[in-house]
Amino acid sequence: MTEAGISEASASFTAGGREQRLVKLQRLVETGHAAFGRAFPDAVPLAELRAAFEEGKPVKAAAGRLITVRDMGKSIFADLQDGSGRFQVYAGKSNTTDFDALKFLDPGDYIGVEGELFVTRAGEKTIRIQTWTLLTKALRPLPEKWHGLRDVEIRYRQRYLDLIANPQVRELFQQRSRVIREIRAFLWERGFLEVETPMMQSQPGGATARPFKTHYTALSAEMFLRIAPELYLKRLLVGGMDRVFELNRNFRNEGLSKTHNPEFTMLEVYQAFSDRKGMQALVQDLIAAVALKVFGKLQLGSPENPIDLTLPWREVAYRDLIQEKMGADWHTLAVGEARKRAEAMGMAIDPSWDLGLITHEIYEKTIERTLQQPVFVTRLPRELVPLAKVCEDDPSVVDVFELVIGGKEIAPGYSELNDPLEQRKRLEAQAGEDAQKVDEEFLLALEHGMPPAGGMGVGIDRLIMIFTGAEAIRDVILFPQLRPSTEH
Repeated sequence: MTEAGISEASASFTAGGREQRLVKLQRLVETGHAAFGRAFPDAVPLAELRAAFEEGKPVKAAAGRLITVRDMGKSIFADLQDGSGRFQVYAGKSNTTDFDALKFLDPGDYIGVEGELFVTRAGEKTIRIQTWTLLTKALRPLPEKWHGLRDVEIRYRQRYLDLIANPQVRELFQQRSRVIREIRAFLWERGFLEVETPMMQSQPGGATARPFKTHYTALSAEMFLRIAPELYLKRLLVGGMDRVFELNRNFRNEGLSKTHNPEFTMLEVYQAFSDRKGMQALVQDLIAAVALKVFGKLQLGSPENPIDLTLPWREVAYRDLIQEKMGADWHTLAVGEARKRAEAMGMAIDPSWDLGLITHEIYEKTIERTLQQPVFVTRLPRELVPLAKVCEDDPSVVDVFELVIGGKEIAPGYSELNDPLEQRKRLEAQAGEDAQKVDEEFLLALEHGMPPAGGMGVGIDRLIMIFTGAEAIRDVILFPQLRPSTEH
């Protein structure tokens, strides 16, 4: 959407509303109501009032935002909304203190109320207001639910309006918080210690990605936002912290897409004396347990793309998936012939790519997206994963998995490489002529001895997409990255 379009859509929310509200604010102040009031600390969540409803029961304090206001002259009905839900309220000229000043309220204003519970003739549970307090006067009108928030750019850019207008959006982000809480609880119960490692680093590592750069003035040094915490977490294994995890942000200066945001939430877990198989068992138990705790079932996703998390999950070798797609002779082909086959499928192949790069392009573009139900793709080519141990029976592949659900990589896991001599060779090969990219501090730590270990990362945003059936990563991030706007 163009910036002009954003400005036009925003104007539809505010045109003709702000000046009128400023006039009402002044009238409220003149009648003794502070426009931006103080705390209302004893307010009971509206959901609790509904759950414990008894007709005639006193309501000592309830508070929320007015969503709709229906002025009927000598009586006013309105819907009050807080973070837990909605509740109808009623004010009558004969029973509500300062009734006339209520006429200066608008949808969007916050009020606190005292009164009693009753049921209307229409059968609606309602709070009869006896006294009320203005808590906040909203100077901008709320958008109309089906018209004002039709544009997804506005929903992402002004997420607060999305949360007000769409209860299902609030519920999704409440579910996200509960998922993260249950992940932490699951790992703590299994003896893992939550730790924090630097998010600003002198040398980015642990993944292959373009970093964000910054400058540390006090040290007169170039610094980087981390692309992964892996190399620091492995230092902790060296230090004798046998089970650790970090749940935090990574930053990668790359493109935006339905499954990529440059700032994203990642869980990384390391366990001494474990391996790829141990991580595989851990991650499937973790995801299944969290699904049951938060959603109460293992059948999730969307009606169009249902996901069944029932254990155990399928395991298949990377090579086998390639051969199923490209033929049993694929790995024996000359590069030229492989390029021809790939191009015949409509793929764009760089002339400089070798067979391995062509193969992985085929996997990422045509195979991975078809893997809807949970599957562990194992035994990847060693050049793709420089931080993992090779398989004992075939040194051309590494002992890793990529967990794919809903056509998206959710979690990679490794038998971690703990040989500092082999690790140096791989990092030097990856760095090429730029020897400064080799993390000498990490290699120094490995030379002090790191126990055999399993490690894995879980993309939390993508996992939430799987759980909720969201189509885009921006739907599960409260404030996703957007093109900067000059409109306010």
